[in-house]
Amino acid sequence: MEQVAAAAIVDARGTVTGWSAGAQELTGYPAEEVVGRAAQDLIAEDMMAPALTALTGTVMVRHRDGHTVPVCLTAHPVMGPDGTPLGFVVTTAPETADAVLVARAFQQAPVAMSVFDTGLRYLRANDRAGEILRVDAASLAGQHYPGTGVEGDASDRRFHHHLSQVAETGLPVHYESYSRAPSDRREHAWTIDMWPVHTAPGEVTAIAFAAVDNSEQHWSRQRLVLLNEAATVIGTTLDVPHTAEELLEVVIPRFADFASVDLLDWVLDRDEPPKEVLDEPVLHRIAHRSVHEGTPEAAVRLGDTDSYPPYSPPVRALREGRAVLRRAGEADFDRWLQERNSRGVGDAGYRRGAHSLVTVPLMARGTTLGVAVFVRIANPDPYAADDAVLAEELVSRAAVCVDNARRFARERSTALALQHSLLPRSLAEQAALDVAHRYLPSGSMAGIGGDWFDVIPLSGGRVALVVGDVVGHGIRSSATMGRLRTAVRTLADVDLPPDELLTHLDDLVTHLAGESGEEVGELGATCLYAVYDPISRRLALAAAGHPPPCVLTPGGSARLVTMSAGPPLGVGGLPFEETELELPESSLIALYTNGLIEGRDRDPDHGACELCHAMETARGSLDDLCDKVVKSVLSDEPGDDVALLLARTRALGTDQVATWDVPPNPSCVAAARQQAIEQLTAWGLEDAAFVTELVVSELVTNAIRYGGAPIHLRLIRDRSLICEVSDGSSTSPHLRRAHAFDEGGRGLLLVAQLTQRWGSRQTSEGKTIWAEQPLPA
Repeated sequence: MEQVAAAAIVDARGTVTGWSAGAQELTGYPAEEVVGRAAQDLIAEDMMAPALTALTGTVMVRHRDGHTVPVCLTAHPVMGPDGTPLGFVVTTAPETADAVLVARAFQQAPVAMSVFDTGLRYLRANDRAGEILRVDAASLAGQHYPGTGVEGDASDRRFHHHLSQVAETGLPVHYESYSRAPSDRREHAWTIDMWPVHTAPGEVTAIAFAAVDNSEQHWSRQRLVLLNEAATVIGTTLDVPHTAEELLEVVIPRFADFASVDLLDWVLDRDEPPKEVLDEPVLHRIAHRSVHEGTPEAAVRLGDTDSYPPYSPPVRALREGRAVLRRAGEADFDRWLQERNSRGVGDAGYRRGAHSLVTVPLMARGTTLGVAVFVRIANPDPYAADDAVLAEELVSRAAVCVDNARRFARERSTALALQHSLLPRSLAEQAALDVAHRYLPSGSMAGIGGDWFDVIPLSGGRVALVVGDVVGHGIRSSATMGRLRTAVRTLADVDLPPDELLTHLDDLVTHLAGESGEEVGELGATCLYAVYDPISRRLALAAAGHPPPCVLTPGGSARLVTMSAGPPLGVGGLPFEETELELPESSLIALYTNGLIEGRDRDPDHGACELCHAMETARGSLDDLCDKVVKSVLSDEPGDDVALLLARTRALGTDQVATWDVPPNPSCVAAARQQAIEQLTAWGLEDAAFVTELVVSELVTNAIRYGGAPIHLRLIRDRSLICEVSDGSSTSPHLRRAHAFDEGGRGLLLVAQLTQRWGSRQTSEGKTIWAEQPLPA
């Protein structure tokens, strides 16, 4: 037989008949106390003697002084000549150097390790397991589970289930477990492995158990998850309060039981930051959140301002520019909490449980914006230094987003103020059209766009309608819009046809882009220019890359005007085409920018159909119709500015217009004067006869002398009295100052001084000189 450390002889009935000195040393029993006794009395396991013949593995043997000893046994059967079992010899192997090293490695392993028998009793536990359980590892031998040291009460059943499962199935188990010992500062994370120990194939004689404390890795992963979530959740909008709410949504309840964000008062006022933080700064509460509904811990209401004392942790964080960590028992923490509890706002009962807090300044681009406060009340873990670092990471990300939102709000406010100053504050009075309008600035992150509209009175009672849209958003777009609107008004005063006006405007955009060194596309714009004549009831219009207007005639259906869209301004290469149509009186015209009918996920054709339907079904005044169109057509979250201009046409009847053909003969000037005087008398405007007679005489004389046939005289009674003389020459007159001895040159000067305004416009047949004077009171 191989060398053994101890040996015993057991007969077939399980009685000890032999006992070696090694066995005595191992168990403490001398031979005289053992021989003749049942072997079962010496083994802690509940097994019958015949079962020992199949035993090869570790069992618990009772020592003479009462404790149990794990022993690795091997049973050698002894058979008679006829094959009858006579008994067996039980031996233990001597401790070799390798066995000693293995035992020491098990005992000194940095992870908790234990071995259980199939009855779920400890066979052995290493020193780390003893440290966790706060007992001597050797004393665990023979004790029943529970008692691993890594499981809380809630997990005991699961652990017992897995241990039994390994014993029954012989399959290993791996899972994660979380527990907190009464003395632990924070919850521990464990990785647990259980696997069977076999003495023969398919036979489980013990279960090995190992638990690795992964708490640091676990909390590092949790911090990383929190930071990743913060990067995704915080800053989805450019709204300051909403950004603060997003920060609190991330930290409650995983990092804090209560949290608040207060901003310095200058941030919300969009002022410049002060040079330094005041001793008692005024902070504006923009967000707070709690694990309890209604946030009963808050001592300041949302929207209220509060002055913080110099000793308070928030002010210290603001002044020092770093996170401040405080716990219950520290003087400034207790003093500030007492001051908070003395207030009548919120529930002081909730605040009394606060045991630690972290205050972090919101700093971005070297500017202090406010302070965030994180408080733990129900969570028993006090904040530690690594929590302060995490809080600084979270708040720094939120601070950049808050600063972006602040800057955006400031720029948007500036752009909006600039745009409002450049848009018409009130539309000019005229008799050709009833007009209503709406301008809705974009609420998206892109900022204010360059949409504009205008109503420009022209000569002869005509009116120009304009809508346009500058590429891009922000202050530059608003400034470009202002330049284009001014240019359109200037060109409109020249009385250019719509297609020619857009050609000049296109050249202007190209020149502006060249002066600024920008690409033409970056400074581009679209525009629709239309001119309505209430006498002929004709609408002439041209577009530069702009959507066509919608027209609704009385008793008819709304439709988009069929016209050439033309290239956007600044692109060039293609001419602009004029479209002309005749409209019955009380027709409705809708001019708009693309923000009304287009959207991120919206088909422009569908938006145009909605516009036509809204115009057909709306009733009431033009203002009511504007509201109905905006409500029916505009998407819930428009991504661009919207300008809408509605006009209802009027017509000047024959009783308001008088026209005469004038032969190109100087002798006919007197007859023209007489016809004008008679018409004024019929209109009851005798008080305007003197000035009108002088104007008719001068303009008709100039047409006969310097112009050409055909010559026409027309008087228009509108909000003012208009006198027009047309001739076949395209040469335009100009005003000049006559010298003392000049015989002529004073006629147009007299016309300019006696009338309200005068001018000329080119026509397809020549030119028209006009003069306008107010109606007599």
